[in-house]
Amino acid sequence: MTRVLDSRKGLFYKARPLGAVVVALWAAVAVAEVASGAQLPDGAQKVGENRYRAPGDYEKTLEYYKIVYPVSSYPRRAIVNQPGVKAVHITNPSGKNFEGLNIYEANDEVRVYVVPVKSAPASSKPPTKKAEPKSGKKSR
Repeated sequence: MTRVLDSRKGLFYKARPLGAVVVALWAAVAVAEVASGAQLPDGAQKVGENRYRAPGDYEKTLEYYKIVYPVSSYPRRAIVNQPGVKAVHITNPSGKNFEGLNIYEANDEVRVYVVPVKSAPASSKPPTKKAEPKSGKKSR
């Protein structure tokens, strides 16, 4: 008796929906724009140095950053909450590439400011000269 190994009888492939969701999220994050090491929402437009206009409303932008930078790892604090103006600061605990993000809404527009890393303060002392090594030749 011979058996056909390539038979489809009774073996149907069922896609796993969780795997598809993970792949879709990974693909969405992979194409996101990055500025100074900080991830920006898809479709963000540069409007100035380290400043970007977010494509969605304030709440959608905050939801995006809750996924990209989880609250448990990236602390947040309210900067301003006045009529017509809302702002939140997201701290980058590693301090690499950027110190944090300011997300704010004013005049019906949502903007993201990437807070750059502060450069080290210049010391007041002039740099000291190192003694140059001698040439290795002996004089007689």
